[in-house]
Amino acid sequence: MLDRRTFLAGIPAALLAGSRLGHAAEPLTLWGPPAAPSIILAQAVADGLLKPFAPDATFKVWKTPDEMRAGLSSGTMTAVVVPTYVAANLYNRGLGVRLANVLTKGLLYVVAPTGTVTDITSLKGKRVAVPFRNDMPDFIFRRLVAAAGLQLADITIEYPATPPEALQLLVSGRVDAALLSEPASSGAIMRAKLSMMSLERAIDCQKVWAKVTGAPTIPQAGLAVTDKLATQIGADGVAALQQALETAVDSIAKNPSKAASIAASAFNLPSPIIERSIPFSNLVVQRASAARSDLTTLFEVLAKEDPRIIGGKLPDDRFYTL
Repeated sequence: MLDRRTFLAGIPAALLAGSRLGHAAEPLTLWGPPAAPSIILAQAVADGLLKPFAPDATFKVWKTPDEMRAGLSSGTMTAVVVPTYVAANLYNRGLGVRLANVLTKGLLYVVAPTGTVTDITSLKGKRVAVPFRNDMPDFIFRRLVAAAGLQLADITIEYPATPPEALQLLVSGRVDAALLSEPASSGAIMRAKLSMMSLERAIDCQKVWAKVTGAPTIPQAGLAVTDKLATQIGADGVAALQQALETAVDSIAKNPSKAASIAASAFNLPSPIIERSIPFSNLVVQRASAARSDLTTLFEVLAKEDPRIIGGKLPDDRFYTL
């Protein structure tokens, strides 16, 4: 006969945890952009890692920053991958949004025809496509340009609305370079080959950022959770969500092909592009408190030009959910 200790040892820990965790009052939807950090969310849902506390969890893509901000502000989105400064801004404005973790150490690259761009200064006099004006990629690019001793007027910046539009400008030759995140940069390089054109990641913005700021990473995006969701699932639920995402990112590293196949339909991209992007995406699932030093550097650099970008001040301790 099994004694109680032996019996309990045979039950998966997640199932035991599930009996103690608070459950969301409504089905949990994880939202993210069609960018590399969202691969982690898609993997976690597909692998059933959220079932102990959110059995009907789903993953959906938000398509524009305006859609994301509206969803968080209205409360229709409660767990969302966002640029980290957006989480700080909404928190400081009293909208009940906090940061659970960081999901990438940076995934921005300047992509250009092979051999035409070597560093930021070599962009002088060139046309550069930068999607999402007045958002994270644009903010970071401006800081790197200034640190290189250039004026924005030294570069002709085109502001397409989305990364696919920036990619189109680049492969059609209407701009000399494009600032792209993953998987857009991988998509540009692979698509160019079909046109007998050779593109490369000419500038790794993460490396330039490290030289400019002394911070080793760009904690570019993370999972923001609303106070509403944190109350519904409780501290144990938030911790379980973190653990699920940590397990998912490990699975992605072990089997990127499977991860790409999972995310392909949601991203509306071929899985080979997504798979190719994973090694360049610097994916992590780092608790927000553990990333605080790098987040503070990022927020301070962004706020130097305009403090309103982060809501007027550095967020306090409560902002860091985990």
